[in-house]
Amino acid sequence: MENTLVVRKAHMDDVKSMHGLLLQCAQKGLLLPRALIHLYGHVRNFMVTENAEGEIVGCCALAPVWEDLAEICSLVVREDVRRLGAGRELVHACLAECQSLHIKKVFALTYQEAFFDRLGFKVVDKSVLPQKIWADCVHCAKYPNCDETAVYFELDSAAQEAGETHVQG
Repeated sequence: MENTLVVRKAHMDDVKSMHGLLLQCAQKGLLLPRALIHLYGHVRNFMVTENAEGEIVGCCALAPVWEDLAEICSLVVREDVRRLGAGRELVHACLAECQSLHIKKVFALTYQEAFFDRLGFKVVDKSVLPQKIWADCVHCAKYPNCDETAVYFELDSAAQEAGETHVQG
């Protein structure tokens, strides 16, 4: 397989492939499942990674939560293409979307703390995310005993104004 991976905005034809990837990871307990209807309704929030054969091998969403706050969620990369930078590029693409939305703060709830640490995210207490907790978490089967780690990233305002996203990696 050629290592050519392309990140782009998701479209409706990608949803079933995204759902399959997310379902596989959810069954392993690596992330929370997403219903097919949720993915269709939120397809605009998603980026996908496509391989040279046109297969969807990864996805990630940037979900606005509050006026200047968004969540990076539903990040998954197919096992056979992990460690090729697809996850990093998906997160970078979501952070780049923050500029047009005027979002300055991003968080994720994750089991992959080291991955996000390499991208410059810092671990925070979930209590600093009250909008997320009251909007989504209270409806989760794991609430109030969530075992995910909250990570947080503040975009550099000077970089945003220059049209750049400063992220390590």
